[in-house]
Amino acid sequence: MTEHTTSGSDDTQRRRLGERLREAREYIGYSQDEVAAFLRVPRTAVTNMESGTRKVEALELSRLAELYRKSVGYFMENDTAGDTLPPDVAHLARQAAKLSVKDREELGRFAEFLKSRSPDGDKK
Repeated sequence: MTEHTTSGSDDTQRRRLGERLREAREYIGYSQDEVAAFLRVPRTAVTNMESGTRKVEALELSRLAELYRKSVGYFMENDTAGDTLPPDVAHLARQAAKLSVKDREELGRFAEFLKSRSPDGDKK
């Protein structure tokens, strides 16, 4: 494989990664400024990651996966599980994205409480 071909392949993968990062950010409802603050990088770094012009460090990808509640594999196109959520869950995610970080943490604790109350893990 020539260097040019490898570089082209890397560029394509970087663009796909950037697209998935942007889609995940927009789905959750975060701005690039909020993500940049979370990562402690300039907003332009987030812009460049999403456009595929900047490499994403492994630790950054791990933190972004945590923030967006996706697996690292999802961003690397190895994991498509969870790509589609049931409509009611997607609605809850959109509404939760509008809450403050503190309120989302409280919502997460409440969800864990509800799950613990279910004797058989019923997902109705």
